[in-house]
Amino acid sequence: MVLFGIIAACSPPPLRTRNVVLVVTDGLRWQDVFSGADSSILFGDSRYLGDTTAIRRDFWRPTVDERRRAMMPFLWNTIAKNGQIFGNAAAGSRAQVTNGLKFSYPGYNEMLFGAPDPRIRSNDFGPNPNVTVFERLAKSRTFAGRVAAFATWDAFNDIFNRQRAGFVIRAGWTPPYATPVSRSDSLLDRLYATTSRMWGDDAYDSFMQASLMDYLRTHRPRVLFVGYGETDEWAHAGRYDRVLRSAHAVDSYLRELWTTLQSMPEYRGTTTMIVTTDHGRGSTGTEWQDHGEHVDGAENVWIAAIGPDTPAKGERSNVDRVTQSQIAGTVAALLGQSYAAGASPISEIVRR
Repeated sequence: MVLFGIIAACSPPPLRTRNVVLVVTDGLRWQDVFSGADSSILFGDSRYLGDTTAIRRDFWRPTVDERRRAMMPFLWNTIAKNGQIFGNAAAGSRAQVTNGLKFSYPGYNEMLFGAPDPRIRSNDFGPNPNVTVFERLAKSRTFAGRVAAFATWDAFNDIFNRQRAGFVIRAGWTPPYATPVSRSDSLLDRLYATTSRMWGDDAYDSFMQASLMDYLRTHRPRVLFVGYGETDEWAHAGRYDRVLRSAHAVDSYLRELWTTLQSMPEYRGTTTMIVTTDHGRGSTGTEWQDHGEHVDGAENVWIAAIGPDTPAKGERSNVDRVTQSQIAGTVAALLGQSYAAGASPISEIVRR
């Protein structure tokens, strides 16, 4: 009896997380997340900046802390403050991709499956042969009908393997409502169908956010993926001003999403949100525009988390490396599920 009492006293408390939201803002550099607007770009070639006076006014501040809060105030004032954020390489915190290719489809597969796949060497690879953690959860009795993915990039139809996945996937420019039931549904469908497109395969973040928030309120998924794309697209276009503005917009979407979750009884106090990116970028010259296997430093990413089972340790420094491949296992572990397909969970995020 005494031995039993000791074992019971030492056993970890049950996790409180019942819902997980994984958010990815494509290709947003760790340098910008942790240091804010980069002075070498912001005060460099004006071709990258559009209205130089306005962008410097809005995002330049005298200190690193002020600059990063100007760009992403919700990330730093709420998520990092009440959760954790990894990936400031300058502070001895490394978060990295392990696929070696350092671009999107291999990164998303690694993140969602839990391990790199050497077969996936193109963004046009086609349907993913690997079963993601989202698909596994969707096909379980506990989470059936409660899994969804929203993304601006149409490649997510393949990354999640729409034909096999068994859960709701809204990606790219496809109008979100097959049968609109309200005037707002019809308006959003019309905007998707008629708005001039900057990128043929990547819809605007703001459009997807409207569709996402409507689905969240009406369907209440327990496992949700959200993928924003403009931070990557504007970097490739060489418009650093729009990288900063799109990152700032993503931060406002995070605030809207988290505030809404905390206002709903189904989610309040039982939801963990993980925020990350799929790859890094270069850090010098024009390399901030690019990524890929030949770009040094593009393997470095960042990972943030907030939720009832993630201790509030803030910005991490001098800690062991975490990897993109651990995210799938972390999602499963937070929900009390085993997931043997990939790397072990990030133990710092899942308090046991």
